[in-house]
Amino acid sequence: MSKNIFVTGTGTDVGKTFVSALMVKKLAEKAKSGYYKAAMSGNVRDADGRLVPGDAKFVRDVSGISQSLESMCPFVYENAYSPHLASRIEGNPVSLDVVERGFSSLQEKFDFLTVEGSGGILCPIDYDRDGRRRRIFLEDIIRELGLNSVIVADAGLGTINSLALTAEHMASRNLCVKGVIFNHYHKGDVMEEDNVFMCEKMTGLKTLALVGDGDSDLDMDFEALSDIYS
Repeated sequence: MSKNIFVTGTGTDVGKTFVSALMVKKLAEKAKSGYYKAAMSGNVRDADGRLVPGDAKFVRDVSGISQSLESMCPFVYENAYSPHLASRIEGNPVSLDVVERGFSSLQEKFDFLTVEGSGGILCPIDYDRDGRRRRIFLEDIIRELGLNSVIVADAGLGTINSLALTAEHMASRNLCVKGVIFNHYHKGDVMEEDNVFMCEKMTGLKTLALVGDGDSDLDMDFEALSDIYS
């Protein structure tokens, strides 16, 4: 049975997929490491017209794991919108039962599962305007799968506000956060170094790693990374 962690972020395009790929890669050095994401939007079609889950392919390419793309994500959409809107346009709305079954099947195959979220913590996953289906938000997936989280944040300008608000919201929902990974970090940048310091002071969360653009390895040893999975 796998140990698991959920990767959320302070917003879209902060680098959740890149950081997730480095986490999967690090764990794959010594263990069976897998990846899962409930819903992916903004995907392209292959020569046969099939949607390719881009985030899953990126993680697989970077990490070097051999997990099938189909097992990495049960809901794949073409439009680069929030999953609730993409599925409203394309059909096939997210089902928590399907997400849970896919996750459970992977638990039997891997030692560690890294589960990535869509967008930021408030991202709507399925929102039926008529209320005939259960409305699903990202936090519902976290609870359904029983996961603790890490937050990925951009190290640059604005991160103090976005990280503090994300951490406060998650605390108010009793969602356990194991720490923060800062992406797009530039060593020696006085503002980014202060951002990390202030974020730790304002949220009480530990900085787990600092990731620079183009890094090919996560600056955490296997033991430290594996300890945040539960």
